[in-house]
Amino acid sequence: MRKIFTKIGLHIQKVIDFTYPLFRRFITLQVYRYGICGSANILLDWVLYFFIYNCIFKDKLFHLGFVTLSPHIATLVFVFPVTVLTGFLLQKYVTFTASYLHGIVQLMRYLLVVFVNLCINYAGLKLFVDQLNFYPTPSKMIVTIIAIIFSYIMQKTFTFKTVSPKNNA
Repeated sequence: MRKIFTKIGLHIQKVIDFTYPLFRRFITLQVYRYGICGSANILLDWVLYFFIYNCIFKDKLFHLGFVTLSPHIATLVFVFPVTVLTGFLLQKYVTFTASYLHGIVQLMRYLLVVFVNLCINYAGLKLFVDQLNFYPTPSKMIVTIIAIIFSYIMQKTFTFKTVSPKNNA
């Protein structure tokens, strides 16, 4: 399975790298790849969120037995696992391919960062939709921008480290 993801990742890198010369003066290749992969994943997130919210959960409470979720939070619960998986695969096989960490360590760290992002998303949606009465989809977009800043810093310095402590001495 890893070989398939690596091959797909290399193909995606070639496509992304083709347009990189236009931006070379402004950002590094890694930041460019991160931006393209992250943007694609965000777009997927927003499209899934819009369709699931408007086609499945709009104006309906989602009862789980022990808790009832509002439509915008239920949509978040359904969309989040999809974009977590696609985000990890894109970052591991396209953006941060030089990381010395084992895949399982990367995944655990990625999930930790994702958990914090989930908290940011939950709190942000509760604030914007429930307290400030903004529309759910634009609220999700605003919260996503906040989460991006946190996520980039953590993915680069924590999840997909490229400098081994052994080589840093």
